[in-house]
Amino acid sequence: MKWIYTFIAAVSATVTFHPENVEYSLSAKELDPASLGIDTVNQWSGYLDYQDKKHSFYWFFESRNDPANDPVILYLNGGPGCSSMDNLFFETGPASIGPDLKPIHNPYSWNNNASIIFLDQPVNVGFSYSEERVKTTNDAARDVYNFLDLFFTKFPNLTANAFHIAGESYAGHYIPRIAHEIVSVHKDDTKFNLSSIVIGNGLTDPLVQNQYFKPMACGEGGYPAILNPSKCRTMSVSNLACKGLTSLCSKTKLTLACVSASTFCWKSLIQPAFDSAVNPCDIRGPCEDPESGLCWKTLGYIRSYLNQEFVQDALGTKVSSYNGCNTSVGSDFFLTGDNSRPFQQYVTELLDLNIPVLIYAGDTDYICNWLGNMAWTDALTWKDHISYETLPLNPWYSLNGSVQFGEVKNHGPFTFLRVFEAGHTVPYYQPLATMEMINRWISGDLSLGYSN
Repeated sequence: MKWIYTFIAAVSATVTFHPENVEYSLSAKELDPASLGIDTVNQWSGYLDYQDKKHSFYWFFESRNDPANDPVILYLNGGPGCSSMDNLFFETGPASIGPDLKPIHNPYSWNNNASIIFLDQPVNVGFSYSEERVKTTNDAARDVYNFLDLFFTKFPNLTANAFHIAGESYAGHYIPRIAHEIVSVHKDDTKFNLSSIVIGNGLTDPLVQNQYFKPMACGEGGYPAILNPSKCRTMSVSNLACKGLTSLCSKTKLTLACVSASTFCWKSLIQPAFDSAVNPCDIRGPCEDPESGLCWKTLGYIRSYLNQEFVQDALGTKVSSYNGCNTSVGSDFFLTGDNSRPFQQYVTELLDLNIPVLIYAGDTDYICNWLGNMAWTDALTWKDHISYETLPLNPWYSLNGSVQFGEVKNHGPFTFLRVFEAGHTVPYYQPLATMEMINRWISGDLSLGYSN
């Protein structure tokens, strides 16, 4: 018989130990919603602890609608090295933070019809901490699975609910690999089922996506060019070299080959956008606050808010200094060649199992642009590849039909969505569109209205 060991710690947090490996435990502090005023729903925060070595922070909000039956969403940020607490307050969570560092209710929150977990991973990101370093997506995915395993042990009432993993940017690496951990590595012993994955402006297939920086920079993505013709010609030449290096990385899996690809492709295809006058996450204009190193002032408010002692006390954090992005974590991943490694094969695995996949992309982002995301989804080999690839994009409308939010294509479990006038962080730019998107998706409308 498997036993789950639980006790109440001195800090009023319930601690649940793994039934098979007591080196893993999950603390869960039930929060008083009035203490911070982020939302009125039930919520918990805590840590996944591995011995005294790894400590991964999370904040869990129940659905505003029907938490007993609504789906559960795990939401992840990218980077690598950026905190999901930024996503909570900047995009998909129940509140944003204003200049006065006070919460502002978000009527478009993704917890309107789903319970949502924001997890700081890998370790040493946000409020997570560790004396060890996680340097690859493969290692991060194993840690996230261990978190989920204990989370659903702590909340067994949710194991029968639909469960989705969503995220953006470098989560295009994380999410497919985490999904593989669930449906393949632990297919015989997992206590929860994966219903779908959702990736926004992600990096998933670098070999294909790298070839679309030049078109996006040079006026072929629906917006004016951000580089002059001379630089565009130079990028055309660089595209060929980048493709060769990334192909070598994909074939050999050698660290040196992958680091070489990442270094060259970044310098020749991505850095030019950072050197220009535009925000590489929204090519329509410059960053709001370039002197701070943040392209949006709101991120500065979020970080100031989370660095207040009363906030950290309420959450029970064990880290006294919050930083939205840890560049040393990003460097660790870069130096293993992780950035240039392929992860689209795990998307193939899901689709061949009929597990739905939604890839959406704001069309003003440069660094994980919509052209590259559409290209890799079209090129992806899966059982219905030919039927999917040949389909056209059709208009994607609001539920009432009054507004065209973007363009969509769908076949079976696979959907691609272009979101008009949205940058890298799509829900920040188009909150109504993305709220409708996620609500329709988790309710089972996989086509999002697409017909051909």
